[in-house]
Amino acid sequence: MDFPRLLETDSKSLRSVNGSRRNSGSSLVSSSSASSNLSHLEEDSWTLWGRIVNEWEDVRKKKEKQVKELVRKGIPHHFRAIVWQLLCSAQNMAIKDQYSELLKMTSPCEKLIRRDIARTYPEHDFFKEKDSLGQEVLFNVMKAYSLVDREVGYCQGSAFIVGLLLMQMPEEEAFCVFVKLMQDYRLRELFKPSMAELGLCMYQFECMIQEQLPELYVHFQAQSFHTSMYASSWFLTIFLTSFPLPTATRIFDIFMSEGLEIVFRVGLALLQMNQADLMQLDMEGMLQYFQKVVPHQFDSGPDKLIQAAYQVKYNAKKMKKLEKEYTTIKTKEMEEQVEIKRLRTENRLLKQRIETLEKESASLADRLIQGQVTRAQEAEENYLIKRELATIKQQSDETVTKLEQAENTIRELQQQQQGHKCSSRYSEDFVLQLEKELVQARLSEAESHCALKEMQDKVLEMEKRNSSLPDENNIARLQEELIAVKLREAEALMGLKELRQQVKDLEEHWQRHLVRTSGRWKDPPKKNTVNELQDELMTVRLREAETQAELKEVKQRMMELETQNQINSNHLRRAEQEITNLQSKVQHLSVQNKGLLGQLTESKRKQAEIECKNKEEVMAVRLREADSIAVVAELQQHIAELEIQKEEGKIQGQLNNSDSSQYIRELKDQIAELNHEIKCLKGKKAFSGPHTFDGIHIVNHLIGDDESLHSSDEDLISNHVQEAGVHFHLHRRTGQVDLNPAVLDSSGSDTENTEASGTIIHKEKNQKRAESYSTTV
Repeated sequence: MDFPRLLETDSKSLRSVNGSRRNSGSSLVSSSSASSNLSHLEEDSWTLWGRIVNEWEDVRKKKEKQVKELVRKGIPHHFRAIVWQLLCSAQNMAIKDQYSELLKMTSPCEKLIRRDIARTYPEHDFFKEKDSLGQEVLFNVMKAYSLVDREVGYCQGSAFIVGLLLMQMPEEEAFCVFVKLMQDYRLRELFKPSMAELGLCMYQFECMIQEQLPELYVHFQAQSFHTSMYASSWFLTIFLTSFPLPTATRIFDIFMSEGLEIVFRVGLALLQMNQADLMQLDMEGMLQYFQKVVPHQFDSGPDKLIQAAYQVKYNAKKMKKLEKEYTTIKTKEMEEQVEIKRLRTENRLLKQRIETLEKESASLADRLIQGQVTRAQEAEENYLIKRELATIKQQSDETVTKLEQAENTIRELQQQQQGHKCSSRYSEDFVLQLEKELVQARLSEAESHCALKEMQDKVLEMEKRNSSLPDENNIARLQEELIAVKLREAEALMGLKELRQQVKDLEEHWQRHLVRTSGRWKDPPKKNTVNELQDELMTVRLREAETQAELKEVKQRMMELETQNQINSNHLRRAEQEITNLQSKVQHLSVQNKGLLGQLTESKRKQAEIECKNKEEVMAVRLREADSIAVVAELQQHIAELEIQKEEGKIQGQLNNSDSSQYIRELKDQIAELNHEIKCLKGKKAFSGPHTFDGIHIVNHLIGDDESLHSSDEDLISNHVQEAGVHFHLHRRTGQVDLNPAVLDSSGSDTENTEASGTIIHKEKNQKRAESYSTTV
């Protein structure tokens, strides 16, 4: 910008420029300057704002009112970025250096921000394309602020404010300005999750409508058209969602300078200008009116709206008073809600207790009735058993008596038999008859004893059943209560008898009084006076009797109530005692359950350890078995190789003792056949299943001396054979083959000797095939 260079000429030119700035500023404030050229006015405004920006600190301190007037007239588009930063003091914030670090972090609100980005200024070229630069920088700023202020996080309306800032300045500067707006312009309180500040603004705005537009307020109340239905977006987005961008930007200029006051003014001005139309509409019509008609009323220019806004009466002191009233109302509401919640909780607990007591009372009544029925049945059974026992005792006594009589009779008869010698036949028959009667008597006595014992066992069993009944204490208490009730009833009967006696006395007195009053007209005056006094005394006695009767009734009622109260208190006490017992049982069972769960967990852990150990042991056994099988196979392989080497050594020794070419060819053929047999044996061993050998017997018929055949290889073979459990039997036979003397004595021989030696070797080969090698696997 060229303004600093213009101001650096000299002090005089600087003073003249300052004077012209002040003159032009005063002319703009008073709105009295006139110019014939619009471009000249714009150039003058640009020059003025450029000088204000360059000398911001001095101008802000000395001419704050003039700056406010200039802001109300509108900030030039190219100056908005720097002027907004200067108005909110956001040009040198420390948080600007943290912006890049914040973008590297992760915010919990990222999904919400991504979801709402497409809804922010969907018609604007800077934001309408998906994943465009505008949407990306908007996401960055909102994400950074959600990390700085985690209490607020993200609110949908704040995206429109950030979008407007991004239209004017880079994202880092927009972030700083937005942080300043949230901290110093009450926006943070508006966007908190509780939105308490928004409720305060709605209350203040509604009070302003009630005071300045009472008819419209009454219409809104009649239509149930609440203030939050149309004005909440005004405060949350500073009219950015209610007006086109030129009008909303002018209002935002004033908001940056004066705060939320402009929102109250513009909102009330809108209602004043549209009051007549709104009075004719219902609730849905008013909503449509605010959404479709109001936004396009000021497309030609917002000056008319701003002028109307500053004609609205706005009293800051009254707004403070309304704020205090709202705080008081909310505090009372919170206290009432807490009290209501507490009362509801207490009511719910009391209802639960009443239901519990009713259930317990019903169960106790059922148990009492059941106990009484059981007692009645047992009493009846006891009565029957006692009757049977008495009958059996009586029968037993009769039997004992008869037995004694029979014994006496026997003794008498024996005495008679001794005294009088009767016929033997008659005495024997009589004795047999007596013995039969005695046996029958004893049998009946034994039966009586058995029946008596059975009855006694039944009595003991019934006593045990009575002692094992669970509600014996309750029945004892009920019996005590019944005794108390009977005592009170006896007292009441005694009182009733006393009352009856008093009534009888009063009736007698009344009869005597009637007798006296019948001859009153014959008596002298003095006697009449005495009679009157007696009448009064009688009346007093009657009243006294009535009073005493009433007193007795009251006492009787009081006794009944006390009895009922005592019964209820006993019920409650027993119920509480049972509840305590049940709670102790529940605690004991819970402790026992915990112990059992612990034992179960420990047993499961031990079982798992045992299973792991078993698996490890099985795996170790299998590994050892596999290692043993591998060792056996290696030893067998090594034994076979050593045997082959041994045979090759033998054949090589034979070749060294013979120079015949035919003999060499035969030996080679023999070696080839032996190799073929070894391969066949190896193939059979591979298909024979597991690597186990019942026995290997190899018989060798060797030719030559013992000294030439034994070597270190044979010793090594014998050692391996002993370790692997495989037994080799070597049978050496000498002198089985007779070689040609010419072959043994000299190296040179003729053709005949060669043929003879070849024939001998061929015989030896056949003999070896037939006898020398026999292998058993």
